[in-house]
Amino acid sequence: MDFMWVFLILLLSLLGGPTPILSDSSLSSNGFSEIPKKLLTLAQKPELFEWMVGIRRKIHENPELGYEEFETSKLIRAELDKMGIAYKYPVAVTGVVGSIGTGKPPFVAIRADMDALAMQEMVEWEHKSKIPGKMHGCGHDAHVAMLLGAAKILKEHEKDLQGTIVLVFQPAEEGGGGAKKILDAGVLENVTAIFGLHVAHHIPLAEVASRPGPFFAGSGFFEATISGKGGHAALPHHAVDPILAVSNVITSLQHIVSREVDPLDSQVVTVGKVQGGEAFNVIPDSVTIGGTFRAFSKESLLQLKQRIEKVIIGQAAVQRCNATVNFFEDEKPLFPPTVNHKELHEHFQNVAGDMLGTHKVKDHQPLMGSEDFAYYQEAIPGFFFFLGMKDDRLGYLDTPHSPYFRINEDALPYGAALHASLAVRYLIETQQEIPLPEQKIRDEL
Repeated sequence: MDFMWVFLILLLSLLGGPTPILSDSSLSSNGFSEIPKKLLTLAQKPELFEWMVGIRRKIHENPELGYEEFETSKLIRAELDKMGIAYKYPVAVTGVVGSIGTGKPPFVAIRADMDALAMQEMVEWEHKSKIPGKMHGCGHDAHVAMLLGAAKILKEHEKDLQGTIVLVFQPAEEGGGGAKKILDAGVLENVTAIFGLHVAHHIPLAEVASRPGPFFAGSGFFEATISGKGGHAALPHHAVDPILAVSNVITSLQHIVSREVDPLDSQVVTVGKVQGGEAFNVIPDSVTIGGTFRAFSKESLLQLKQRIEKVIIGQAAVQRCNATVNFFEDEKPLFPPTVNHKELHEHFQNVAGDMLGTHKVKDHQPLMGSEDFAYYQEAIPGFFFFLGMKDDRLGYLDTPHSPYFRINEDALPYGAALHASLAVRYLIETQQEIPLPEQKIRDEL
């Protein structure tokens, strides 16, 4: 620890400007506890708050689906240009990856997703979606605004940073596997930790929640076509009925979880789509079903995938039908489980506790939803958390993916400050671990 205090004293001697992130108070008995509070104060300044609100509303009015976020990306790049932040574009089709700091280790990343949903917004307000059938119904517009807010704060205090903060504006979180494409582009090779957040309608404003270990389930999608032989409903013996086969298939798929899986290992198989037949008195030639499967380990996820295919083909054969199964491995790749790094969980608790108070940092139970942030966590230690926005003054806030979903914009400063604080404190706390010899570092940008 002696090295750390010497390092901080030397660092402080180099800092200039009226409001450095690190000041004498950072060396008090509370250690680094003042840094998150200072960053929250900066994020709550009226001019920065209104700027983030304006960014969020512009994006909300013009939602774009995965890998189509060209205007969103253009807006992000324009703001980064104004701030003087270097970036690489395009990454993963429409993604933007920026960089603030020394360009040297340690490297830490903070991420926001950009894509919208294919749904019609039903909320009537001044900034309602202008694109029919498309809506920011999961808060990604707010995520981008908060990351840009963090970038603005960090750039203004860039001289304080002893390392590099990588800004990841990611496309196609909603089933497109955009995180995987970001990784495949090689722009995060030097990063040793990554943080991400999601707005949460059920958690009070100014509170956060997460957990170490498995947080979100891994997930996959499937579609199956069961083919028989069509005929008149009055003459079923002359037909091979795919509807009867599908009914057995759906029932048998539920037996996978209830009869084959350890009850303590949470898994889900849901059939959400059945399409077949157009007349009351006609047995169709084929029926198509589709659904999703989820689990908290990759091993369980792959086992589910194998059993789903076998059950569908086998049960169809019992009814003299044929079946083909598609898992959309190119269009909708298998999402791994979101597993939070235990040491980064402790880091998160310390930083968020210093900013908000430890009583506002909650544990959260695992969820069967999925999040492609998990791809980063397979390659890099990562941490993902919920940012509360519930406020009784606004009334009930609908769940994500609802056409009535709304954002409490008062949450924006908290998200921006947490992004910045998690990154800044990570750089400080890991600086002493960087080896002294010169390293050969890939120039990401």
